[in-house]
Parts: sequence; C-alpha cells; structure tokens
Amino acid sequence: MTSNIKGKLMDFSTPKVMGILNITPDSFYEGSRKQTEKEIAGRTVQILEEGAEIIDLGGYSSRPSAAFVDEKEEIRRICFGLEILFREAPDAVVSVDTFRSEVAKIAVEKFGAAIINDISAGGLDEKMFETIADLKVPYIAMHMKGNPQTMMQSLEYENIMREIFMYFAEKLDRLRLLGVSDVWIDPGFGFSKTTEQNYKILEKLEEFRIFERPILVGFSRKTMIREVLGVNTAESLNGTTALNMYSLTKGANIVRVHDVKAAVQAVRLFNKINESK
Repeated sequence: MTSNIKGKLMDFSTPKVMGILNITPDSFYEGSRKQTEKEIAGRTVQILEEGAEIIDLGGYSSRPSAAFVDEKEEIRRICFGLEILFREAPDAVVSVDTFRSEVAKIAVEKFGAAIINDISAGGLDEKMFETIADLKVPYIAMHMKGNPQTMMQSLEYENIMREIFMYFAEKLDRLRLLGVSDVWIDPGFGFSKTTEQNYKILEKLEEFRIFERPILVGFSRKTMIREVLGVNTAESLNGTTALNMYSLTKGANIVRVHDVKAAVQAVRLFNKINESK
C-alpha cells in the first residue's frame, strides 16, 4: 500500500511512526502540551531527529470530556503552530488533527499540510468529505461515536467489530463516490470504548486488512494501558511500546505516539524480525 504525499509515494510495506505535536493547554498527557514558539519549534525538531516520518499537529484536545474549543480559536492555534513548524522544517510531512473542514482547508491551502486526521470521519462536519475531495490529500478516518464531550457515554455495542466494520464500509463508500481513495483507517482506541473493548479490537486488528487501507493505531499513554498496569500517564511508556509492537504483528501500518524514539526502535526491531524470516 502507498499514499500520495505531495506527489511522492509513501510506502507502507514497512511501518511508519507519527509523532504527536499538541498545541493545546489541556491534552491528557501534560508532557505533550506545547504552546510557546520555543516549545513548538523544539518539539518539531525532536520529532524529526528521533525518526518520525509524520508530524501530527492538533489544536483541539480530544481527550474524554475535553473542553469545547470554537472554530476561531482552533484556527488561531493551528495557524500559529504550522507557521512555526514549517519555519523549522519546511519539508516535513505534516498531518493536521481536526474534524472541521475550514481548519483542514486552511491547513492544506495556506500552509501545505499533507494529511488530514479526522477523529469523527466526517461525523462532526458535513462539509469535511467534500473538502477532502477538493483538497486531494490523504485522509485519516477514525471510529468514534458522539464527540469528545459525549463519546464515553456511548459504550454499548451489540457486536463491536461488526459495528465498526459497517461504520468504515459506509464512510469509505461515501468517500469513494466523491473520488477520495487515499484513506487511512483508525479503529479509535480509547474513543467510545471501554478498556475491555479496546483489547478485543486490538486482538482482531488484522481483520481490518479487509479494507485494503493503511491502518493507524494510537495507544500512546492511554487509559487502556494505565488501567491494566496500575500506572499513571507519566509511567505508561513501557506499556505503550508493548502495545505498539503487538499491533505491528497484527497489521498496523502507522503508530501515532508521544514518544517517538521508543516507537522508532520498536519498528526497527519489528523490521529486523521480518527480515530474518
């Protein structure tokens, strides 16, 4: 599988690491919050030097019960962050984490963002799919029910895998009709799911290969790790690395992380194991 990133093909025959750059004051992991020019510039350099191939920049915290941020403020944050990021790294491959079509449009057309990462897969902005079709950039569609304020009130599933598969089938069909084919899928670990449900999905992750799309996973320092290990957010790197490695064996193509160096090392070891077969 490949994706067209600004005219160049990104090949997913080996897994990629996406480094998180949060320009929010309230992201669940305090160590990831970067708001000043110096912090954003430093984090940009760190992500690239540690070996990530994609930077995922977000201006709206999607943690459970996160505070609502209006569109004007999200745009201000994204513009501020992208200006600094591209000044430090003009050739960086940047994904913008947003569910708003206007934010996506500005990020791509004004600054040159390469990918849009939408936690709602078009569910929170009816114009998003048409905007992606116009922008002609890869699109990450994630599974979630509700919004960040309500998602943890929607935990009931008759058959969780079937419901998520139907969700992606419907989204991909709508996107295909609009001419959008470069779509990555994200099962949405931690979004509208209990810890037990998250692990059930992880165990069956390889089944998402049926869609023949790159699979992105994001476990980094989340509750599904902390709850099982009895650790806090600061102590959850080891658990994150363990789940990242396991997800690679189950077919994950992109791991989205706070801790780039550890993830890159996991990918290198995974690749070495495959070379030895």
